[in-house]
Amino acid sequence: MIEWPEPIPMLDLVPEIEEQWDDLMKAVEGVLRSGTFIVGPNVVAFEEEIAEYLGVRHAIGVNSGTDALMISLRALGIGPGDEVITTPFTFFATAESISNVGATPVFVDIDPVTFNIDPELIEPAITARTKAILPVHLYGHPAEMGRITKIAEAHGLKIVEDCAQAIGAEHRGRKVGTFGQANAFSFFPSKNLGAFGDAGLVATDDDEVAELARMLRVHGSKRKYENEMLGYNSRLDELQAAILRVRLQSLDEANVRRRAAASVYGTLLEDVAGVILPRIPSDSLHAFHQYTIRVTEGRRDDVRMRLARVNVASAVYYPVPCHLFPPFKDGVLSLAAVGQAAAECLSLPFWPMIAPETQRDVARTLRLSLT
Repeated sequence: MIEWPEPIPMLDLVPEIEEQWDDLMKAVEGVLRSGTFIVGPNVVAFEEEIAEYLGVRHAIGVNSGTDALMISLRALGIGPGDEVITTPFTFFATAESISNVGATPVFVDIDPVTFNIDPELIEPAITARTKAILPVHLYGHPAEMGRITKIAEAHGLKIVEDCAQAIGAEHRGRKVGTFGQANAFSFFPSKNLGAFGDAGLVATDDDEVAELARMLRVHGSKRKYENEMLGYNSRLDELQAAILRVRLQSLDEANVRRRAAASVYGTLLEDVAGVILPRIPSDSLHAFHQYTIRVTEGRRDDVRMRLARVNVASAVYYPVPCHLFPPFKDGVLSLAAVGQAAAECLSLPFWPMIAPETQRDVARTLRLSLT
């Protein structure tokens, strides 16, 4: 096995930060010198700028992507006694947020090609208690929002999109985060649009939902010390907003770089036996938050171990589906496509400015790991 002189990390944020360094430092200095750190002019400006970018009427900055999910659900009136149909093949926060507002997540299987919720399985899961559908655009691949929207409209259901991994992705020419009545984004540092700490956003075209979201993020109040409902301390802070304003300017360019890097991997790995490459949709724009392959024949964990031995990082998103975690496990649900994906998915080193030479090293090591 080849030993590389330098380890290959899963993610390297430094090249982008260096490229934006002067603008980032100017933004940070401006906030520090202003003495305003909570819901100041940068938060207001960022909300306006990202609303324009997404093409929505309202963008409400919050503390995290998890809070964005909870606030979206609550702003739509979803709570105890309600059911929300979603995918278990996602980060725990998706299902956790449903439960934390008092509703029940109802899990259905995924499309084994896209890793997203299978639209064909949504309708059979609808009951009298179903109030919403919560699709996740996993790894940056847009869910089938056209079909999901038709199902929701036919049954009078709300849609909350989990766009944590997919800002800038499009489904048939329309950006994700614009199909649902309330939609959640995460700006965790590793995301396509990353802050330098936790941050999130609720996006909506509904004036009432926006007003409720703004109240919920600040202890359920419109005016200070006049609290009308139970809410959260979930404000986007001024420093993160200033950083996000800088990074938003190059988001599309970074996503173009991600798609170019995905194409390089596709060429390098197209003939590797035992590997299934991610599908690049013909009618949508993939954001490629991750480059995730499938390693078949039960070899994923062995391959990952072999990569680690020569300092090539990889990651498994997600080894345990949500329906198998203790808060949700009932011992009955069997989701074949989810189980297979959890056993086979492997994400390779990936970031917008990854060098083709690095990708060639990863691909060569992967080939050797499969021999």
